[in-house]
Amino acid sequence: MSKIGVGVLGAAGMVGQRFLQLLQDHPMFEVVQLFGSDRTAGKKYGEVVRWQMDTDLPSGISEMVIEPIDLNNMNNMDCEVLFSALPSEEARKVEPQLAQKGYKVFTNASALRMDPYVPLIIPFVNHDHIRAIEEQRKQYDWKGFVVANPNCSSTPVVISLKRLHEMFGVKKIIVTTLQAVSGAGYPGVPSLDILGNVIPYISGEEEKVETEPLKMLGVWEKPDFRYADISISAHTNRVPVKDGHLVTISVEFDRPVSQQEILDAWENWQPPVMSMNLPSLPPRPLIYKHENDRPQPVKDVMTLSGMGTVVGRLRPCKVLDWKYIALAHNTIIGAAGCSILNAELYYATYC
Repeated sequence: MSKIGVGVLGAAGMVGQRFLQLLQDHPMFEVVQLFGSDRTAGKKYGEVVRWQMDTDLPSGISEMVIEPIDLNNMNNMDCEVLFSALPSEEARKVEPQLAQKGYKVFTNASALRMDPYVPLIIPFVNHDHIRAIEEQRKQYDWKGFVVANPNCSSTPVVISLKRLHEMFGVKKIIVTTLQAVSGAGYPGVPSLDILGNVIPYISGEEEKVETEPLKMLGVWEKPDFRYADISISAHTNRVPVKDGHLVTISVEFDRPVSQQEILDAWENWQPPVMSMNLPSLPPRPLIYKHENDRPQPVKDVMTLSGMGTVVGRLRPCKVLDWKYIALAHNTIIGAAGCSILNAELYYATYC
């Protein structure tokens, strides 16, 4: 079986690099085109990229010439799938036009996440929302479609809450994020601002953490989404950690729930998508660590090759019901890895 040709939009950035790393030797997809800014277009990828991944830059990718994002010339391209690591404002202009041209766009950008017809998906959580693309095409008269993955800090929140919400009903949560510097891209936050410091504001992040989980924990009822009825309050902070967003969560349920019930819910959780044998699926979506000082980014961020969420420190909360810690890799399951998983989900569902 021949591989599906894919392109990467914003290929030289941090998330673009992660896409290329994860797509190397992928059993379904082959990178055939790279797209970038006017500064990088026309040059070989290896000449312009500041490669930040912990593996070598693939030689075949290094020699590829970056193409401009020129919508007038993006017809009948070699790729049928586009993975987008574009900045939000550029994504808002470009991605709908690419979908209209017939391309399958899987985006990490925030621009269209809350669009009423764009599914916002983590396959562990809401794989069935992929069906929303049918209504999306109808409403917008697109030949292709856009599927989004969530904010990197929303990811551990939603994955850790999904099974609890199904079983016990979540009413309220309070979230505080400790977000790694790689989430700001490269070169990111200046070293003099972040070393030995915590920056207690990340533009737009609190709003994303307070709204995106409601869409993902809700249901798709054609022709629209019905959001979960949960109150969320979030604080977001940038901390001097390279990779891994750690979140502290306090939660209130619809009914009294014991500690063992929560632990059993996490331990026994087998989302329906696990039966689909998608290439990037980890053996399980979530692991609980019983040590008092876990999870930690240094020790746990690459759990399940960065595609897992690590949870720990479940204990009673004096304000709500229970509180715990969750950690996820912000550029793998929190970004490029989730987007690739969404593409695998599409092909498993429709092809």
